[in-house]
Amino acid sequence: MKKKRRFLGFTIKEFLLLLLGCVTFALGTHVFVQPANIAPGGVQGIALMAAFLWNTPVGLVTFLLNLPLLVVAWRHMSRRFVIRTGITLALISVLIDMVMAPFVPAYTGDRMMSSLYGGVLVGAGLGFCFLAGCTTGGTDIIGFLIQKKWPHVSLGRAIMVVDGVILATSILVFGDVDAALFGVIMLYAQTKVIDALMYGSDAGTKANIITTKPREIVDRIISEMDRTATIVDAKGGYSESPTHIVLCTVRKNQFTQLKRIVKEADDKAFVIVTETTQVYGEGFKDISEE
Repeated sequence: MKKKRRFLGFTIKEFLLLLLGCVTFALGTHVFVQPANIAPGGVQGIALMAAFLWNTPVGLVTFLLNLPLLVVAWRHMSRRFVIRTGITLALISVLIDMVMAPFVPAYTGDRMMSSLYGGVLVGAGLGFCFLAGCTTGGTDIIGFLIQKKWPHVSLGRAIMVVDGVILATSILVFGDVDAALFGVIMLYAQTKVIDALMYGSDAGTKANIITTKPREIVDRIISEMDRTATIVDAKGGYSESPTHIVLCTVRKNQFTQLKRIVKEADDKAFVIVTETTQVYGEGFKDISEE
């Protein structure tokens, strides 16, 4: 199989998607979110509140606040995940502070429009980053770390609690209940756009991978994705030759990465993909939940 050219550990396609995602994210943050005094959860929300209080650069503060999280993640999560997250954060920080802030005018009109358009652009930026196999850190890292310590807490719930605290704090910082309400609207729009880009809002994606190289695929799933998989011995129906089935369920924003791993490990693999509405077990929803 022909080896793909890489730049900073990314394929050209991944890097272009990442660059598009970072530009879109930075544009939405600078043009719509910051002028409207909205703090839509996450580390970005804290940075926006700091900018309001002390006129600090949003990009730099976002990067600095993520540094301790990246250090902790380096010890408990995939090194590849941490490196990609660091590169994504650095790009976003530079774009917001050195490109958008000096050269792109901010929108100072209706706050409802700001929350909607900000949510659409930030959501699109996150979606493109996910498609590139990256994340912007912040509550994603916090959520994963909380879940690692307390596996019974779902990732979605952990992130929701963190974002909820930041939204509540924004009321005190901006002195305006509308700040939190518009923040909720922005988060809703952001989520819908991410779901549209990632082809659905399901809890997970199940893949049945028929391959002759199951160990290589599973080892990479474990080391690069912090997930696991099940290997089932099988036999071809026509050829009757021995083969294997790798059963793996991931979150929707991880499927692009899983597909890349399978293609690089065995480009002759046969993959059956099923979108799931509910997934119970470690890394997903606790099986005791209603």
